[in-house]
Amino acid sequence: MEGFVANFGLWLAYILVIVGVILAIVFPIISSVSEPKKMVKTAIGFGGILVVFLIGYILSGSELTAKYIESGVDTESLSKMIGGMLSMVYILMAIAAAGIVYTELNKAIK
Repeated sequence: MEGFVANFGLWLAYILVIVGVILAIVFPIISSVSEPKKMVKTAIGFGGILVVFLIGYILSGSELTAKYIESGVDTESLSKMIGGMLSMVYILMAIAAAGIVYTELNKAIK
């Protein structure tokens, strides 16, 4: 019985995640069609993330170690892609932290 409940819960979670992703993609597109200025702001956001990823991708290495190969990373391009994604996350975290510090300091000064 426990296996059935866990299995059912996992499938239900998968379905809900898929529905949520579809709705998260479709509804903004529908609202952007009615207001094209929103679409420009979205494109700027995606462009910014793409630039940050490209910076991370350029900075990342493409080396393969035994541990990487053991984990399923068997090509240099996959290693570089993973390194680029990790670098992008680190860069975005640094930007977020800097934004938080700036906001708090700005509040303290005012």
